[in-house]
Amino acid sequence: MRPVVRVAPRPRAVPRGPWVGGRGYRRSMADTVSPALARRVGLAAQGLGRPHPAAAAGTRRLAAEIRRLGLLQIDSVNVFERSHHLPMLARVGPYDRAALDRMLFGGGGAYTEYWAHQAALLPVDDLPLFGWRMEAERARRTRPGSWALEHAPLIAEVRAELARTGPVPASAIEHESNVRTGPWWGWSDVKRALEAMFAWGEIASAGRRGFERVYGLAEDVLPAAVLAREVPEEDAVRELVRRAAVAHGIGTAADLGDYHRLSRAATDRALRDLADAGEVLPVTVAGWEGRGKPLPVWLHRDARLPRRIRGEALLSPFDPVVWFRERALRMFDLHYRIEIYTPAAERVHGYYVLPVLVDDEIVARVDLKGDRQAGVLRVQASWIEGRHDPAVVAERIAPLLERAAAWQGLADVGVVDRGTLAPALRAHLPGVAPAVAADPVG
Repeated sequence: MRPVVRVAPRPRAVPRGPWVGGRGYRRSMADTVSPALARRVGLAAQGLGRPHPAAAAGTRRLAAEIRRLGLLQIDSVNVFERSHHLPMLARVGPYDRAALDRMLFGGGGAYTEYWAHQAALLPVDDLPLFGWRMEAERARRTRPGSWALEHAPLIAEVRAELARTGPVPASAIEHESNVRTGPWWGWSDVKRALEAMFAWGEIASAGRRGFERVYGLAEDVLPAAVLAREVPEEDAVRELVRRAAVAHGIGTAADLGDYHRLSRAATDRALRDLADAGEVLPVTVAGWEGRGKPLPVWLHRDARLPRRIRGEALLSPFDPVVWFRERALRMFDLHYRIEIYTPAAERVHGYYVLPVLVDDEIVARVDLKGDRQAGVLRVQASWIEGRHDPAVVAERIAPLLERAAAWQGLADVGVVDRGTLAPALRAHLPGVAPAVAADPVG
């Protein structure tokens, strides 16, 4: 694959020292940012804290939000809602999920999938920024003794089958090796072959059917312009770090590198180039420390510096605001772990737990389950964060949960009596009479 995308040229060095950043705000290397302002900058950059449209957002607004984020992480769990649907809910309010899926998975080819963070949806024009990663995957996966080399005949058969049939899901490829070996990640050999070829760019996603990825040969799926040209690794990494700085507004090198899963060394090189060009500005954030010393922090020159953030939002575990746990802890004092794969008896907060944002703070977490058969959004557990007042938090987030239920076509919200927020939340959402204990999954 030799793709291309429009990338900013290598920046020319400029004198270091005080400079004028975006919005006419004079910034210098000596700037210290308060933790509250850092939160507001990060949330504003992510498109949070703005009024939701009165009418449901259309495809133009959804496309703009995807462009702002750069990608949507995909996950197969659908206890409450698919992970790629939730960032849009947080940013634009209730919208037509089917319209989003038509944009992402339907005809037109404007979006594709790749390992941009984890498995993620992204604009197809951005795929060339990961050409270097595809080349690295091919080298890693085909070295002596590798699975791919040992199964080269199978990979050749899969390649021939895709050439014959066109794009199909793994389940449609007939082969004696296409047998799952386990309930979660027990892939068949055919699936492993497809994933290897997908990782090194020989095949690409052609959408999804029943949320199963459809694979096709890259030349059958991707636009010719994407296939024809390439971005040098150094330029691509610099552009990815620049986009991460825009998307986060403010962050450490670890924060910005994690956005696209880049190495620390590559991230640092890119940040030096961007700092020389004045695109990112070095600052410190009070309280952001590592090993007893202030962490180096980078502020994008065009980042908004809002005085306040207003509104409420349910955050997916895979939302960029919280997906890097180190950043979530530093910015929000949120100790967050996904407990999906934890045995039910050992879970602390629940199965599918979403952080709840109110203004510029994460004030609660809720374990949600959409009971489609009963027509109820079940809050299986609800927990207050820090020293927030449960009564005040419940009053703010009860309408948010009612809107989320209505968005899913559910008629009611049932609050299970589990967690430090549950009594206050039930006072605002008496709804149906739920079970006394949560209904664990798994």
